Amino acid sequence: MAARSPAGGEIRPYHIIVFGASGFTGRFVVEEVARACSAGPGGTLRWAIAGRNRDRLEKVLLQAAQALSKPELRSVEVIVADVAQPESLAIMCKQGIVVLNCVGPYRFYGEPVVKACIENGAHYIDICGEPQFLEGMQLNYHSKAQEKGVYVIGSCGFDSVPADMGILYMRDQFKGTLTAVESFLTVSTGPEGGCGHEATWQSAIFGFADSASLRSLRKKFGHKPLPVVGATIKKRGALFYSKEIQQYSIPFMGSDPSVVRRTQRYLHQEQQQAPVQYAAYVGIGGVFSVAKTLFAGLMFWFMTKFSIGRSLLIQFPEVFSFGLFSKAGPSKKQMEGASFCLSFFGEGYSDGRDPSQGKPDATITTQIKGPEPGYVATPITMVQAAITLLNEPQCLPETGGVHTPGSAFARTTLIERLNKHGVQFCVMNAQRS
Repeated sequence: MAARSPAGGEIRPYHIIVFGASGFTGRFVVEEVARACSAGPGGTLRWAIAGRNRDRLEKVLLQAAQALSKPELRSVEVIVADVAQPESLAIMCKQGIVVLNCVGPYRFYGEPVVKACIENGAHYIDICGEPQFLEGMQLNYHSKAQEKGVYVIGSCGFDSVPADMGILYMRDQFKGTLTAVESFLTVSTGPEGGCGHEATWQSAIFGFADSASLRSLRKKFGHKPLPVVGATIKKRGALFYSKEIQQYSIPFMGSDPSVVRRTQRYLHQEQQQAPVQYAAYVGIGGVFSVAKTLFAGLMFWFMTKFSIGRSLLIQFPEVFSFGLFSKAGPSKKQMEGASFCLSFFGEGYSDGRDPSQGKPDATITTQIKGPEPGYVATPITMVQAAITLLNEPQCLPETGGVHTPGSAFARTTLIERLNKHGVQFCVMNAQRS
């Protein structure tokens, strides 16, 4: 089945356009799209790549053709488009049903692409982990996207498909009313270690530096607090030993809590579902890791307060992140040796129990496991989100709008598709007291 056409049903040459295809993450998205060609509507995926520099884009296709032993990739269409040239974005968007935007940091480069997609009738998917951008797009463009029938779906990478869809998966597996969930992320690396690309590091720098703007932005929505169903979720400290994963843990600083909260608000307001309370944490290891994390965290927090500090952080990512980020990004061996596990611990009230009465009497534990999160799992989740949008438009919300993965894909087979592509959702344990 072809995707619901937001611009009046005209035929477009491409199902998918990968914008920013020559960037670090974009190159892996290109390879993932190439692997998914048989999953397009009618068994064929028509696609193109786009970016500022034709020579670099053609080189990406050549490298992908060699890496995947698919010489036909050299003939994939190249579109030259630049966020600084709105007319080029318009030309690009008119040619595709879905634009996969890989150009970040999104706070600087994302809005022109969202705007061009809405104005020219192309659905939009990104892999943004920046709450300020994601929530800003919802505030400023949700109504416009609805009017055009365009779906703008942010955070479709590792931030935040596993967390957002993971809670929906847990809710569907729970026999009763799920009321609270804690998640714990652990990342494993091989003998080569692991690191992230500087683009992710830069997004974190600017996000911390501008945190006051996010608080101001949220006030503009005028949202009332979501109702607390059942027992209130227990608060953890800024650093604690987790018995659940048997290592020291800290709050997860990415976009997952923001995205999940937006999904739960949507499901509560639009479908009258009981909202699930959520807290996200990440395991950091033993005592030595704690000391290193505290030192690095304090230094990072202090340096983001000043322009000269931010400049130093950007200029020397390896030094100030203790090797966790670099300008080159992870090597192929590092990516092959890395994996993630996202463990969810949920509680609620079994069938027939009133969540307003007494303590929770049922628990459930689920896990999502997958390959290296940033540059292997992220392209998988992004591309499968696009494939789902193309093949299951009847399962998406009735009108377009700016959506989270959970609000867009709650009634689709996205989880089943991810299970088939190496991002595995499974129930570990379910008990009733």
